[in-house]
Amino acid sequence: MEFDTKTPPYVTADKSSFAYVTARDRWAVILTGAIDDVFRAIIASTDDEKNDEGKIIVEGVAKLKYEVQHDRHLTPLVDDGRSDVQAYNDELEALNSPTWFNVPWLFAECYMYRRLNTFFALSKHWKSYDVFYRQKISTFKSSRPAVLELAAKYKALIVELEAGSLSSKSPEELEKSERLLFFEMCEICLWGNATDLSLLTSLAYEDIQKLQGAEARKISEKNILANDLPAVYEVLKKAQQSNKEDLRRVDIVLDNAGFELYVDLVLAGYLLSAGLADQIVLHPKSIPWFVSDVLPADFGALLNALADPQQFFTTPSEKEVLDGKTLEALSQKEVSELSFLFEHWSNFHQEGQLIIRPNIFWTSAASYWRLPAVGTAVYNDLKESELVIFKGDLNYRKLTGDATWPPTTPFSTAIGPLGPASGMRTLALRTCKADVIVGLAEGEDERLRATQNNNGGGGGADEGRRWAWSGKWAVVQFCDGKK
Repeated sequence: MEFDTKTPPYVTADKSSFAYVTARDRWAVILTGAIDDVFRAIIASTDDEKNDEGKIIVEGVAKLKYEVQHDRHLTPLVDDGRSDVQAYNDELEALNSPTWFNVPWLFAECYMYRRLNTFFALSKHWKSYDVFYRQKISTFKSSRPAVLELAAKYKALIVELEAGSLSSKSPEELEKSERLLFFEMCEICLWGNATDLSLLTSLAYEDIQKLQGAEARKISEKNILANDLPAVYEVLKKAQQSNKEDLRRVDIVLDNAGFELYVDLVLAGYLLSAGLADQIVLHPKSIPWFVSDVLPADFGALLNALADPQQFFTTPSEKEVLDGKTLEALSQKEVSELSFLFEHWSNFHQEGQLIIRPNIFWTSAASYWRLPAVGTAVYNDLKESELVIFKGDLNYRKLTGDATWPPTTPFSTAIGPLGPASGMRTLALRTCKADVIVGLAEGEDERLRATQNNNGGGGGADEGRRWAWSGKWAVVQFCDGKK
C-alpha cells in the first residue's frame, strides 16, 4: 500500500459509484452462479468423496455470499499454500478490518475471488476446478457469428500478407494501408472486450451477438474517447525498420477468455505475420478470476474448439437439448477458415513465437503502481518488451490505482511508476465498465454525464459517472516509458 497513489480509491460506500452497485447487487449474483455450477458438477459425478468435498465447497461459498450481502467484516484468508496469502492478510489488517459495504473496491473484489479460490485449493478433488469455465465456453459458443466473420477476414488477410500482395502498391499507398490495417486490428481487439461475463448478470446470451461483429464496431468507433494508436504504430514500425537483431516482443496482459481471447489471438497473429513483432507473450491469470478472465487452460480449450469447430459449434448445450433446439451445421468454407486459424496459431505456439506466461502477481490485490517494488521480476521482464498491451477494465483500474482522479488527468500521470522513464511502453485497450477514467479532454466528462438521463442511465451529472459503466465508451491510451 505504501507504493500506491495518494489519490483516494473508489470505495463500496460511495452511492454514486459502480462500486456501490457491485457490492450490493453483482457480487451475490456471481457467487450464486458459482454455487449452482458446483451443484451441477456434483450431480454429474459418481465419486462420493469428491461430492462430499463439493458440498463443503458449496457451504463455504454460501457463507461468503451471506457475509457480502449482510455487510460483515472481511476475514483473513486461510493458508491454502499459495504465496500470496500473507500479502492479502497484511493489507486487510492495514485496512482495519473493513466491511463489504465500506472498503476500497479494487481490494475487496480481488479478495472475494481470491477467497473463493481457497475453498477449491484446500480440497483434494477440486484443486484445479474452474467454477466459471462452463460460462466461459458457453459464451464463446454464443459468439459464433462474430467468430466466423473474423475467421474469414483473418484468413484472407494472412494469405494476402504471406503472398506479398501489398508490395505492389506505391510506398505512400503501402504505408497508408499498413497503418489503417493496424488501427482496425487494434480496434477489433478493443471492442472484443465488450463481452465481460462478470457484467452479464442480467443479459441473455443471445444478446451477446449484438455486442460483436463489424457493424457494431463501426458504430462504436465514434465512442473511443481517447485514441493513441497512431503513436503506437510509429513505435512498432520504427522498431521493425531498425533492422536490429534483438527479438522484437509484444506482451499482452490478458483480460477475458472466450471471444476476447479469440480477438487477442487475431491481433497476435496479425502482428507476427505483418512483421510488427517477432514474439508475442500472453499473460493469463493463474486461478479463476473475475468470472471470465483467461487461465492457461482457456487457451488450450479455445484451440481445441477450433481444431474441431463443427463438433464444438453444433453440439447443443444441456439447455438447448431441453429446449429441443438444433444448431445449424457450419459450411465447409467456415470449417476451413476456422481450421486455418487453429493451424496458424498452433504453429506460432510450437515455434515459440506465441508464449503463455502466467504469474501470481496478476491475481494479487495490488495496483500496478506496486509493480516495480512488489512484482519486480514481472516488471523487469516487461521492460524487455517493445510494447505491453493491458487489456480490459480491471487492468485499467489497476494501472490507475482505481483512484478518483480528475478525468482530465494525463494517462502518463495516472499510471505513476509505469509512466515516463519507467522503461516500459504501456498501452491500455479499455472499454469503460467502471468509474475511473483519465486522459479526457476538458468538459468531456461533464458532457457525457449530462446525457445520462436521456440514455436511461440515471439522474444526470449529479449521479456519478454512470456513462462509464456499460462498455459503450472506450479509451486507447499510450505512454512511452522508454523515452
